[in-house]
Amino acid sequence: MSNSRSQNSRRRFLQDSAAATAALGTLVIPGAVHAGTDEVIKVGLIGSGGRGTGAAIDALHADPQAKLTAIADTFLDRAHDSLSTLKEDDKIGKQVEVSEENIFAGFEGYKKVIDQCDVVILTTPPHFRPLHLAYAIEKGKHCFVEKPIAVDAPGVRSVIETCKVAKQKGLSIVSGLCWRYDSGVRETMRQILEEKAIGDIVAIESSYNTDTLWHRPNQPDWSRMEYQVRNWLYYTWLSGDHINEQAIHSLDKTAWLMGDKSPIRATALGGRQQRTDKKYGHIFDHFTVFYEYDDGKRVYFTCRQQHNCAMHTDERVLGTNGQAEVLRHRLYDAAGKPSWRYKGEKPSMYRVEHEHLFKSIREGNPINDGGYMTNSTMIAIMGRMCAYSGQTLTWDECFNSNVTLGPTEYAWGDIEEPAVAIPGQSAPA
Repeated sequence: MSNSRSQNSRRRFLQDSAAATAALGTLVIPGAVHAGTDEVIKVGLIGSGGRGTGAAIDALHADPQAKLTAIADTFLDRAHDSLSTLKEDDKIGKQVEVSEENIFAGFEGYKKVIDQCDVVILTTPPHFRPLHLAYAIEKGKHCFVEKPIAVDAPGVRSVIETCKVAKQKGLSIVSGLCWRYDSGVRETMRQILEEKAIGDIVAIESSYNTDTLWHRPNQPDWSRMEYQVRNWLYYTWLSGDHINEQAIHSLDKTAWLMGDKSPIRATALGGRQQRTDKKYGHIFDHFTVFYEYDDGKRVYFTCRQQHNCAMHTDERVLGTNGQAEVLRHRLYDAAGKPSWRYKGEKPSMYRVEHEHLFKSIREGNPINDGGYMTNSTMIAIMGRMCAYSGQTLTWDECFNSNVTLGPTEYAWGDIEEPAVAIPGQSAPA
């Protein structure tokens, strides 16, 4: 196809998308969807911490015609720190075109970024993801959505509905569940799921056992709200606990292996033994969850954030004719001898996911990762709910929960300090 014919085809896609959106009664913002290879795509960053800054770098590397034009963070200092890092990058610094009037702070700044950009990077604490994504899709914007996509079941259900609207509008939603875009993992999964190289899956052992993470010491001028948001990892209403915020990567791989089905029930253990100081909020520091599927298969999962303990992150897949280690990209025969390993290229999965996003926009072939990113998030939330309560819970009980985490309005000042969950005494949350 000639370049002119290709561009005409892509522009017809824009017209079709606009027509579909008008049928929904929602207007696409002009220029929100770009086709062709020579048009500038305006990128907005919402949530400018380490992950957000890294995502912005990858996005700008992924498309030379992408320009970062607006940034929002709850805290102005974080936005300026991120911009300094981005501008100093020798390879993408010239693509950073954020004027002072396009730097926004506070809880409402996200709207101002979304209103003026074509693609938005959503990397705030997970609590805000459903709200931000819904507004972005309403305004007709493509999105990179960091994991997880919510901290509670109502949030998951909200994102499911938003992703349906995005599909109708022809908008791309690419998930930050980055192992789905890793070449080694993808080929290992193909060997397991398509080639049946280890036979039928019998069970999966999964772990995300790692060290402790950062903490920001309290300051005299911080309100309790500011302290919690700046230390969002340690508050379930903001992060969903580390089983959701971090270990979801492992649970997403187990979901992938299980055909992205939802488990029917789960039983869990968990608590906090090492990270007990009040400065660490109220989350647990370890979980063990047993997930059961409708065909009788089980996933045995552990995660922990504890210092000076053995660390291990991988999925060992037990099959009828052998075993596999997903992150090591290795297969073993029934006798335990190595039978295959991945030897191909390993480009950065963080970069690849953004390359896919921008390619989908330029070619008018939208990606929608909504199905697996909502399912995997809910699997993580289910594990937390079982561990906090100490109860065996079904998928329907967890998915249909109306427990909403977090304050009803966002304002600086006093905010409740949540109690640590006690299994057997606490309700599922």
